[in-house]
Amino acid sequence: MESTLAEPALRRPPAREPLIALSGVEKVYRTGKLEYRALRGIDLEIAEGDLVAVVGPSGSGKTTILNLVTGIDRPSAGEVVVDGRELGRMSEEELAVWRGATVGLVFQFFQLLPTLSALENAVLPLDFARRGTKRERFERAQRNLELVGLGEKADHLPAELSGGEQQRVAIARSLAADPKLIVGDEPTGNLDTATALEMFELLSRLNAEGKTVVYVTHDRDLARRASRIVAIRDGVVVDDPGG
Repeated sequence: MESTLAEPALRRPPAREPLIALSGVEKVYRTGKLEYRALRGIDLEIAEGDLVAVVGPSGSGKTTILNLVTGIDRPSAGEVVVDGRELGRMSEEELAVWRGATVGLVFQFFQLLPTLSALENAVLPLDFARRGTKRERFERAQRNLELVGLGEKADHLPAELSGGEQQRVAIARSLAADPKLIVGDEPTGNLDTATALEMFELLSRLNAEGKTVVYVTHDRDLARRASRIVAIRDGVVVDDPGG
């Protein structure tokens, strides 16, 4: 006799919560009686492990989005949730601690301290966070320099390094706390084309190893290398195939 029991339904894995979720986000900057609406109601979700390029003309709101996602700035309206935390509800002190543990920042102009060696620059976030012993902090910073291909130049000052090498130090510094999220604001904007491609390959490799990478760029070729492109214009998302 055939069994009348129904086959068990296949269970789908639960949908992952996004690492980054912006809901109805607005940002208004005020100077005296003047106000400028940088963002006009942004809805954006980015999953853990994504490699996302944010593009758009100057003044479109790209950097404002990055500043909100990293807790450097706060929204005028709406919610910014990153890694399960609503950033608008956190104090400045809480944001500083959270940012140091969760986000690695890479800037266009490197922002290395000129009187410190590559190794000393790479260890700075760990010193500020007072993570581990001094020896452990320097060992981790050395490993990060080796990861970006600068292990042999740990004792060099920034002035003794090329632009691409300085940006590698900046990336090593961003990895200090082993963050989930790496955010770059024009991270290749101050580099020649060949070096910019090298920097992208490094960011792509970090993404392949599990880091979520979000970067702003004006370079269309570099943007096309991302797995997803979010286009911003006049403070709104105008194109997002992954949204």
